[in-house]
Parts: sequence; C-alpha cells; structure tokens
Amino acid sequence: MIKVKKILFVCTGNSCRSVMAEGLLKKYLKELGKSGIEVTSAGIKGLEGLPPTEETINVLKAEGVVMDDFRSRGVTAEMIVKADLILAMEDLHKVEVSRRVPEASGKTFLLKEFGKPDNENHEEGIGIPDPIGRPVEFYKYVLNLIKKEVRRIAELL
Repeated sequence: MIKVKKILFVCTGNSCRSVMAEGLLKKYLKELGKSGIEVTSAGIKGLEGLPPTEETINVLKAEGVVMDDFRSRGVTAEMIVKADLILAMEDLHKVEVSRRVPEASGKTFLLKEFGKPDNENHEEGIGIPDPIGRPVEFYKYVLNLIKKEVRRIAELL
C-alpha cells in the first residue's frame, strides 16, 4: 500500500484524459472505502475554466461518474509541489512537469508506468492517446485504457 495524500493527473488541456482519470479515481477510492486522498487534475496548456468535452462527460456518465461542473485548470508550480504523486498521460506531460519543477521528477510518472516493473511490456505503448476531436468510440477506447490503470492504482493506494 502506497501512502499519498494528494494526487495530480496531468494532460494537455484538462478537458478529456486527466478529467477521466480524476473522476474515475475518486469513484474507485470511494468504492474501496479509502479516504483522505485528494485527487485533482490540470493541463500543461494552461487553459482555465473550460468544461470537459461533451464526449468526456458522456463516457464518464456511462461509468456513473458525473463531471458536469468540472472546469479546466492549467498546471502550476504550486500544484506540482503540493502533489505527492503526479500521473501524466504522455511523456511530453511528464517532461513538462519536471521542466517546471525539476525536483518533482521523482514523484512524476506516466499513468501506465506507475507501480509496475520497469521491464513490463506495454503492447499499446506507454502513453494514453489524446481523444480530442476524435469520434466517441475513440473516447470510449481511451476511457477503458485509463479505467484499467486507475482501478489498479486505486488498489495500490
């Protein structure tokens, strides 16, 4: 069991992937009866106040997760410093977090890497692809990738 109090998910615009991860992890932690863990998300592009995409809202609702009131946030140095664990969707997000706050590199991981052996085979790659502008079927595919990883991580916490 890993002891963390603040988890930050990071993607590009904070309107799809990191929103999915945040909503799903909150759901799984509640289902597992795990409390005292703050889960947030942000994007490296610094977009503020935008709702998630309609596709994101809909695929999450199908999972019983309501994120209608969510609004995007740009990742800040303060968020990075305060987080105990930062989970990025793609390598470029991980690199950007470490560029902004170099001492955060030890607590920043790709979502698919965290808590797994270094030599584990990732058949579909280690990044979570961006669904923005893609058909709803691709959003469902991305949600399923995130769901698998977030459920695994919820059990580790």
